[in-house]
Amino acid sequence: MRATDEVLNNVISSRSFFPNLRTALFAGAAVACLLSASVMASGQTPSQTPDQTAAPAQATPTVTTGTTTDANGKPVQTMTATTGFHRGKKKEEPKEEKVVESKDTKKAVKRGKKTDALAGVDAKLPDKQLYDKAMEAITKGHFDVARLDLQTMLNTYPDSQYQMRAKLAVADSWYKEGGTAALTQAESEYADFRVFFPNAPEAAEAQMRIGDIYFRQMDRPDRDYAKALNAETEYRRMLTDYPDSTLVPQAKQRLRDVQEVLATRESDIASYYATRNNYAAVIARFQTVSDSYPLYSHMDDVLIGLGDAYEAEARYVRGIPNLPEGGKAKLEQLYDGEAAECYKKVVLEHAAAAHVEDAKDRLASMNLPIPTPTKEQLAASVELENSRSAYSVASHVQLLFLHKPDTVLAAHLGDPTLTDPKATVAPTIIKRANDEFKNAFIRILLLWHPRRRRLLQLHLRLRWRSRMFRRRMPVHRMVRVLCRRRLARRCRAARV
Repeated sequence: MRATDEVLNNVISSRSFFPNLRTALFAGAAVACLLSASVMASGQTPSQTPDQTAAPAQATPTVTTGTTTDANGKPVQTMTATTGFHRGKKKEEPKEEKVVESKDTKKAVKRGKKTDALAGVDAKLPDKQLYDKAMEAITKGHFDVARLDLQTMLNTYPDSQYQMRAKLAVADSWYKEGGTAALTQAESEYADFRVFFPNAPEAAEAQMRIGDIYFRQMDRPDRDYAKALNAETEYRRMLTDYPDSTLVPQAKQRLRDVQEVLATRESDIASYYATRNNYAAVIARFQTVSDSYPLYSHMDDVLIGLGDAYEAEARYVRGIPNLPEGGKAKLEQLYDGEAAECYKKVVLEHAAAAHVEDAKDRLASMNLPIPTPTKEQLAASVELENSRSAYSVASHVQLLFLHKPDTVLAAHLGDPTLTDPKATVAPTIIKRANDEFKNAFIRILLLWHPRRRRLLQLHLRLRWRSRMFRRRMPVHRMVRVLCRRRLARRCRAARV
């Protein structure tokens, strides 16, 4: 066996370049594996369609004939053969679609060219380069670098045509930087811009930014409301000073949001006083909301609460003993009438509100007819309620973690109030109640007493000079005490 292997190795080594039989076998196996792999790969490739497969190059001869003249001027017929090559079908390249501008787009472009006075300024001017560099730094968030470049431009080129925009860009950099100190500086810069350029179109933008500064710093209704009052003032100034600006719709919406927060604060305070049975303060707060913020999202609750406060006053009058029935009935009729007017206002002007049925139930309990709103009133109420947004998961998260004021339910249509009506305060309500009580009972007491003129003089004299007035005693108690003193004097005089 060994002899046979040696003979084969000698034969292979003499006739092949492989040194031995084992190497030849390994080489053959490797070649077989490569061939099998290539065959399998060629079997898996998808077949090409005739359109996708390019036809082989073919030569197509073309023969052209013509007539020329020789040197003697005789016509000679010539034949020319040309061969051209073509490669099957060529793919059609897609045509580019032309964008046709509409008339509105062309008008907007022309309007932009007219309003932009610096559209044709050479970009190589040094002040233009500094301005562009600063604007790029603001875009990247490098506010200190941008302000340094802008201040350099303003100091170096005081007569530059970019002066107005540079001052506005300085204020914008402070505004975009954020923070209490930066926003305070931004407010000062915007105010200076309004002073230096009062007639520029950008003055409206500066005024709008001042309102936005206070709007960003507003807190919840149960916190400090000074920022909300300042924001309301600035947005009102924006609407009155620049009524033709393009920012008017945005300013109106921001003003509606601010007044939603202020109305919520007043309504919450009134609800607190209602729990303490301080109905004069309740009436004052709810009446302020009704007069100053007519677009409040919970106006139906406000009017119902105001009617309930008047009803509580009527119940208090009914519970006072030892009073003439005529005066008591007059006061009851007065307070019940005020409450009924509040309930009717809910039914008529807020027919699409959530608590309109509560107002109807209260009118029914008072044995009063329930009014029917007109089609215009119903349509206006539905439109107002549909303009309000709805709460979402994102809004709940923001209110929970960011401690922002709740402006989700603020109206998105309607004109907000630009001037505050006369404020209703609790002392005014108390004084009015005392006057009503006096008007209801003094006449009855005078008619009951035989010497009416003497009693009236006594009442007026003691009303201003006695200790009872300095102690702010209610009128009905004062009259009762005066009558007792008068009767006591008569009894002492009869005994003597």
